[in-house]
Parts: sequence; structure tokens; C-alpha cells
Amino acid sequence: MAKANIGFIGLGLMGRAMCEHMLNEGYSLTVMANRSREAVDEAVSRGATEVSTPKEIAQASDIIMLCMDTSQSVEGRMYGADGVIEGLSEGKVVIDFGTSLPSSTVKIGDDVAKTGAHYLDSPIGRTPMHAKDGLLNLMCSGDENGYKTAEPVLKDLGENVFYLGKLGSGHTIKLINNFFGMTVANAMAEAFASADKMGVDRKQLYDVMSAGPLHSGMMDFIMAYAVENDASKLEFAIKNAAKDVGYYAQMAKDAGAQSIMSQSTLKALEDARDNGMADDMVCEMYDYYKKTMG
Repeated sequence: MAKANIGFIGLGLMGRAMCEHMLNEGYSLTVMANRSREAVDEAVSRGATEVSTPKEIAQASDIIMLCMDTSQSVEGRMYGADGVIEGLSEGKVVIDFGTSLPSSTVKIGDDVAKTGAHYLDSPIGRTPMHAKDGLLNLMCSGDENGYKTAEPVLKDLGENVFYLGKLGSGHTIKLINNFFGMTVANAMAEAFASADKMGVDRKQLYDVMSAGPLHSGMMDFIMAYAVENDASKLEFAIKNAAKDVGYYAQMAKDAGAQSIMSQSTLKALEDARDNGMADDMVCEMYDYYKKTMG
């Protein structure tokens, strides 16, 4: 069976790795510059076609993928005279791989449906290193016919592909997931900084904690930086973590609930972001807590 023609917008850390994998798998790829000129040039050098507008991406592609930083960015590429929606037609599929507000996702989905196309949200778990090998976790939701159309390429990108039903479910679950993950990451980063402050060895702390029920992949990611000075295990920027936890708190507020646990995590991430650490990785929050603890 012929592979779908793919259009991709958003070649950041994750998007670049996903495009690299799809090119390795023999997909025809159309891309456009968003922020990362280097990543677009790399894709074009390997056979991708570059266009200048989201509308052209949609016209050239069977499946249009967005891997953007915010809901505002997604809406900016979807709407307008040169937006994705203007280039859609019957049967095409648009997939938002970013972490967006569910309310925005549902609104876009309604407008995409008017063109006869399908809109899916499929936020991502795991890291760019997993993306290069097609080993992502994908939390996909939306129209089932659209999902079935996209399923072969989703399974090329992901080791675990979850179909979660109605549109917006993927983004809802991803925001809950990221709230939990970033809270654990910050707790572990502070734990290592506490070890320094209290005069105990960070590696010994990790050995004791990881031998019990607290052990997790997130603990290991933070340990890799705090103990081994390796920031590559968790390539997720502090500014993006702050955005996601903020979206989680906003989602709870929109539902008439108040999130208590997210507030300290969000405060720390926003403080680090606003004080020169926006582009640092989440594992480097260890440095933030070490500094704040004196």
C-alpha cells in the first residue's frame, strides 16, 4: 500500500526528530519554515519539499501534522487566508501533536469538519530520542474514520498508540500526564538540591530512593543530570513545561475546579523561565532549586 503524503509544520526538537524518522521510512514529506531554518534545510536535503504557507501544506498532503508550542500557534496556522483550513478537502486528516487546550482543539475540529476533513489531537509521550526510532507514545482522539486513515503512519511513529475516543480526550489526558510528570520532576530536582544543602551524597540518595516504590523513569531523568551531568535524557524545555502545567491549571479552572497541587510546580517553573532558564531543560531545575536553597 502506498504511503500517505505527509505535510509537517513545526520542526522543533520533537518535530525534527519525527520528520527524520518519516523520511527514513520512505514517506513523501512537505514542510514549511516556522522557527527552525536549520531543521527545514536538513529535511529538504533529504528529499522533503518546502512550501511557504500552511495552505500549500494542506493542498499537497493527505495528512497534515502540526507540532507547535501553544494553542495560539496552532490556531495561527489553521486559520486565515493562507491557513491549513483553506487548503483542506474531503477525507484529509489534520493532526495536532502538540499539547493544546482541549477547548481550542474542539473549536478547530468543528471548523475542519465543515471542509469534509478530519481533525485529530494526538499529543506525544516520550522524547525526541524515541521519535527518531519510531518509539513514541501517542494519545490520539477524534473522529474514528480520521483515526483509521492516519493509523498506519501513527503506528510508524509510535510504539504505543492509544485511541481515546472523542476529540480533545488526548489533550486532556496529556495535560493531566504532564502535570503529574512535571510535579514529580520538580520534587526530585528539589530532593537532590536538599541533599546538597543537608550535606548528603546525591548518588546515595538516589540509590536509596530508587530501591523502593518511588522509583520511576522521571526520577532517572533527573538523576542523569543531577548526578551524571547528562541533560540529554529529558529534552523538554522549562518554558514548555510551564506552559503545559499552566494549561492544566486553566483546564481545571474551565471545568469549575481548582488545582491545588499544580500551583507550586507552576510557580517554580515560571520563576525559572522568567529568570534566564526558559530554554534550559526540565532536568536543570536542579540548578534552580540549588540556587534558591542557597
